[in-house]
Amino acid sequence: MTHSQVVIRRFAEHDVPAALALNNENVPELNELDAPEVARLAALAETALVAEVNGEFAGFCWTIAPGQPYGSLNYGWFSRTYERFVYLDRIAVLPTFRRYGIGRRFYAALVEEYTGRWPLLTCEVNVRPRNDASLAFHHSIGFREVGQQDTDGGKKTVSLLALRLEG
Repeated sequence: MTHSQVVIRRFAEHDVPAALALNNENVPELNELDAPEVARLAALAETALVAEVNGEFAGFCWTIAPGQPYGSLNYGWFSRTYERFVYLDRIAVLPTFRRYGIGRRFYAALVEEYTGRWPLLTCEVNVRPRNDASLAFHHSIGFREVGQQDTDGGKKTVSLLALRLEG
């Protein structure tokens, strides 16, 4: 792999088409969205980030703070369980740019931004169907399971994860 410059920046309106395509390529790990919903969620987000590699869109992520009008079952679980948290709703990286450390860069940016502001960064990973790579990654950076729930009408089970942010 040649030397590549990875830049993490704020999500912009012109990122909607690329984020939409990447999101929908990653179903069932991510639920399918349409362009208006991508734009709505990015605007609703506490933080919405994009990764670029040598100036090219490589991935995105966004988090949602408590009290937002968002119907996700998993966000709902965290909202009922914790008063103060920030929820990593989705993270996706183009296959071409996997193994560039983009996921770790996204998490590092979020941890830096939220430490001292939010006590917990939360997310979920599928355990049915099992996503071993994502589970291993999240555990390696300090996430721990705080619950499980069935989603998608009982077709999926997720591990609900939280990372304590000291500050």
